[in-house]
Amino acid sequence: MQLSLSLRRITAALCCTALSICCLTACEHKQVTLDSGAGAEQIEAQIPQSDHLVNFTMPEIGEDIVVMTIRDYGDVKIRLFPDQTEKGAENFKKLVESGFYDELKFHRIADGFVIQGGDPRGDGNGGQDAWGSKEGFAQTVSPNLCHFTGAVGYAIGEDKLNKSQFYFVTGEMQTDETLAEYRKMGCAFSPAAEALYKQIGGVPYLDGGYEIFGQIFDGMEYVLEIQKNPADAQERPQKAVVIEKAVVTQYDGTPPHYLTAEGNAFTPESSTQ
Repeated sequence: MQLSLSLRRITAALCCTALSICCLTACEHKQVTLDSGAGAEQIEAQIPQSDHLVNFTMPEIGEDIVVMTIRDYGDVKIRLFPDQTEKGAENFKKLVESGFYDELKFHRIADGFVIQGGDPRGDGNGGQDAWGSKEGFAQTVSPNLCHFTGAVGYAIGEDKLNKSQFYFVTGEMQTDETLAEYRKMGCAFSPAAEALYKQIGGVPYLDGGYEIFGQIFDGMEYVLEIQKNPADAQERPQKAVVIEKAVVTQYDGTPPHYLTAEGNAFTPESSTQ
């Protein structure tokens, strides 16, 4: 299922109150995924947003970042937010350092929504946390992090526990009209969040339901290219998209760049200062 932020799609979503907040069930396994329809239950999971949004604050020189090399595409650089989601950031960092993500595939591609990976089974039913538990650990949802394009969060099952599966938000550009429709469904946006959703895009109705622990600050163009890969009806890519390697390294001060959901050049600092 693909996300579409047309009014027809949003109106239809109002009738879909039976949609799962966090997961879909496949056979006897708990499928870890994200719901690409905005059901009423999803909206009710929201927490108040802060005006102090930190998605686009840049790492300091010497700060640990994650560089994920995606085969045939390039390096995606991620800033982590341990001050906002301490255990979530630590889990991802430890998994990267252990080599857990190396050679894993992105098993889900939903154009205009997310790309999802981190499952060694490759079907959305697997994963474990950095401490070897397949049960996972509780979410920490920060009001200072939103689902703007480039946000990095944990995909969870109906148990709402974080493990190794993660997603990169691609999202779509928001307008006054689409944000107004979400308000009718119960969403509330801080002025800062509203401005960025209109400027950069994202998936607003996921806010409050999933833990964001990082933000892509360089290489977003590769993610936007990946989301254009053909996928089947279950959003499984027809061509393998593989994480060649992921490493933790220190940010060296190289000027980052960020692309909007429409592919235009964008300077993150200009929107937050």
